[in-house]
Amino acid sequence: MNATEIRQKTLPELNDQLSKLKQELFHLRFQLAINQLDNPMRIVAVKKDIARVKTVIRENEIKNGSANA
Repeated sequence: MNATEIRQKTLPELNDQLSKLKQELFHLRFQLAINQLDNPMRIVAVKKDIARVKTVIRENEIKNGSANA
């Protein structure tokens, strides 16, 4: 997932995507804890996707003037 794909989504879609990514990260961490994780680099990729989504959400808040100062 890249930033241009994320920027094309609406706020509800971004929030939905964020919750799905957080849930996936939880499952990956659980698999890591019980030594069943096949690709540990997936955790890094999911964390970066979460950061990208949060960044775009914050950019939209600032752009729309609803920033919490």
